[in-house]
Amino acid sequence: YVPPQIRKAQETLDDKKREELGRLKKMVNGLINRLSEPNLSSISGQMEELYMANSRKDMNDTLTDILMNACVTAVAMPARLMMEHVLLVSILHHNVGIEVGAHFLEAVVKKFDELCKSDAEGKECENLLALIAHLYNFHVVHCLLIFDILKKLVSTFTEKEIELILFLLKNVGFSLRKDDALALKELITEAQRKASTAEKKFQDQTRVRFMLETMLALRNNDMRKIPGYDPDPVERLRKLQRALVHSSGSGKDTQLRVSLDSLLSADQVGRWWIVGSSWSGAPMISDTKSQAQQKLHVGKVSSKIMELARKLRMNTDIRRSIFCVLMTSEDFMDAFEKLLK
Repeated sequence: YVPPQIRKAQETLDDKKREELGRLKKMVNGLINRLSEPNLSSISGQMEELYMANSRKDMNDTLTDILMNACVTAVAMPARLMMEHVLLVSILHHNVGIEVGAHFLEAVVKKFDELCKSDAEGKECENLLALIAHLYNFHVVHCLLIFDILKKLVSTFTEKEIELILFLLKNVGFSLRKDDALALKELITEAQRKASTAEKKFQDQTRVRFMLETMLALRNNDMRKIPGYDPDPVERLRKLQRALVHSSGSGKDTQLRVSLDSLLSADQVGRWWIVGSSWSGAPMISDTKSQAQQKLHVGKVSSKIMELARKLRMNTDIRRSIFCVLMTSEDFMDAFEKLLK
């Protein structure tokens, strides 16, 4: 039971909160609408001030909603506009905190997964994929996620997926080659295998052939073979990013090294990639395995040492394990190895 006066106070608080959020949305929307390369510096500065003045959660939610509405449309968005929007997220990710990029990335990936499952006719999937590609270009996310998405697309391998693979490779292919050439090679092998088994499935073979040619051009580092490939706009905006990021952390150390599965199951297993967001429900944190390991090491030593451990009041498994390791090791290196295990 909630007494009437408290109920009334809550209602006025909700109205006040709603009004505040409406005002915040208007301010952020105004800044995003004016966003362009020349005024990126002033707009990112104003956004940082808004982050300092308001709750992070409210700002993250508002910014993500506005950017999703602006960038995820049924028609293909201009590449330049996409890059400028993602660059703003990247600058805030490096200057304000990694939860900014993490929140936006999670929303984009979940929406992308949802649209891939439904057979949407528009260009929303391409737009979402462009957002993810540029988040990788501007060092918000690690190449691990891009490879996960490519593997998923290759495993499905329909005409729509082939279009998406080509789109992604054209945007970030050479960066992927630089970051992890071996993973790219494996992906190309898998795509070739899929293409050879699915030959009967497609009436129009030219698209598949074109995708394989693009992949081979990537493997051979041959930029001329990829039509419309132009790294200059990204490079220019990367320079601008380096100028606008306060700390020296504009590079790889703030990249979110998170997989596709982790992002899609974030509600069930927590967000370990954001400090303070993991929780004990996560499967990695179940301690049954570690307990089993501890008991395993203790079982190998003689009963004489176990008796000594009991006399010295080593009353937990972990204490007994450490004591036994120290007492039975041949030298310091052996002790070190066993302690690590």
